[in-house]
Amino acid sequence: MSTLVAQSITRVFGRFTAVDHISFEVGEGEVFGILGPNGAGKTTTIKVLTTLLPLTSGTATVAGFDVTQQPAQVRAVIGYVPQLISADPLVTGYDNLRVFARLYQVPRAERDARIESALEFMGLSEFARTPVKYYSGGMIRRLEIAQALLHRPRILFLDEPTVGLDPVARDAVWGQIERLREEFRTSVVLTTHYMEEADRLCDRLAIMHRGRIVASGPPSSLKADMGTPGATLEDVFAHFAGEGLDTGVGFRETQRTRRTAIRLE
Repeated sequence: MSTLVAQSITRVFGRFTAVDHISFEVGEGEVFGILGPNGAGKTTTIKVLTTLLPLTSGTATVAGFDVTQQPAQVRAVIGYVPQLISADPLVTGYDNLRVFARLYQVPRAERDARIESALEFMGLSEFARTPVKYYSGGMIRRLEIAQALLHRPRILFLDEPTVGLDPVARDAVWGQIERLREEFRTSVVLTTHYMEEADRLCDRLAIMHRGRIVASGPPSSLKADMGTPGATLEDVFAHFAGEGLDTGVGFRETQRTRRTAIRLE
């Protein structure tokens, strides 16, 4: 059963087409990755599916709700972790979760139990009463995922969830994402620039280039289709996107990524 169905979705900004008639589905409990160079349309796709941007054309449903006609119902069944930090550094992890519990309209009688459960699941119980400004980058990301899980969403959207993290912190976040799929059958849609991340976490991938999906399938199949022994996802990416990972990154994008990384340190 599909948790998400996107059919020929398109998003245009003036004369620029950021997302150009792309279609894909995400099954229950599946981790679906979206890869592509900067400017390929990954984040715009996520924003459309989370109702933060309206569709120009096409249709998309999340847990059976139409993103255009039923945006409130869509928001009630999704969790979203953006690229930039969403946690308040001046208050504790616990208090951050209390704020999100109210925003997600978690019943008052259930809030404390859900907060404690989310903290335990993400390995943060010991630091619940610690101000977030003292958290490591990996702890902040795990807290943000905990925030997005409080209302028990059907599908979780993660936009470059490990940007700016060191390898140890990145591995810890990967472990929690894997647990979500295995224990709760939560569907996950993530964007990433890390090929190792995509290879380890994703059941299926879509590679975007200039607003279009140019290849899709399980990582193993995409690598096998290259017809080259030992082909990697980097090889697949370079072949289908037609450029290396660093091509096309301008000053503003570099500035934003570095700013994010510094805030996560």
